[in-house]
Amino acid sequence: MFTAMESIELAAHAKINLYLEVCGRRANGYHELRSVVVPVSLHDTIVLEPADEIESVFDAVEVPVGGCGCLPASEHNLTTRAACALKAATGYPGGVRIHISKRIPIGGGLGGGSADAAAVLRGLMELWGVTMPLHEVMALGSTLGCDIPALLHGGAVVMEGLGERVTPLELGQPDTPDGRWWLVIVNPGFCVPTNDMYQRHDLALTSERPTYINAVSALKGGDLVSASQSLFNSLQTTVVRKYPLIGMIIDQLEQVGALGAMVSGSGASVFGLARDESHAEAMAAKVKQSLDGSVWTRVVTLLPDGVMAAHGPLTP
Repeated sequence: MFTAMESIELAAHAKINLYLEVCGRRANGYHELRSVVVPVSLHDTIVLEPADEIESVFDAVEVPVGGCGCLPASEHNLTTRAACALKAATGYPGGVRIHISKRIPIGGGLGGGSADAAAVLRGLMELWGVTMPLHEVMALGSTLGCDIPALLHGGAVVMEGLGERVTPLELGQPDTPDGRWWLVIVNPGFCVPTNDMYQRHDLALTSERPTYINAVSALKGGDLVSASQSLFNSLQTTVVRKYPLIGMIIDQLEQVGALGAMVSGSGASVFGLARDESHAEAMAAKVKQSLDGSVWTRVVTLLPDGVMAAHGPLTP
């Protein structure tokens, strides 16, 4: 028997990739990955309401959408697809109306669509009164997008394969006044198609890189300087080659004092690690000024423990 709630609100947190290695390409064309994925304080807001059918609507959009064309119609939205997949898996007879307030840049390499879908999967477990083991929900999510299992798991994780293998990673506290990891996210105001970047990527470009072991060791130890030096993204050269402005943003972040700066995911967003909150605020202001205010910036923190406003009754 299903017991539905009246409504539920969730925070769908963006992610950054502190390490992203393209390890190879499978026969079906998909790429094998190994990545450190960490949620950040920037988030979309999702409100779920019971309905007869499944529908997604954008209530508010507070992010640049230039170059993206129109926002996806309900039937093409990843949240709609996630709800349909969960309905099919559980046999729930009703639907849901999904209200999305966007704050995460679209097509920005911050996992906004995947974060929304992960939040919907978790929230619907509670809204619809259905249960499913966490590993089964993560497997369901992996059929929709490679970032979804990591975001469903929550917290800092190492994601491998096509996203189906997720291992928790305990981040150490950095030597900052509040013990938090601070960074600046900069988005140029346009989208980068993920599939295009992977198709253009040359696997030979990953031959020289900081070692994964060093990166993970620095993050576990809370060593901010070493972690900054261990940042790596296999796709960055490909992204910058196609979009020179993104390279300019990386350079600007480094010039204004970022300990390390890198593209997140397949772009277009870039992040820079800061010494503390005041350093991050100063960096954001300087970058915006140096680029004539034409970029979108946010100061955020990493959320190593993972935060989601509503947790469904998932079981291990």
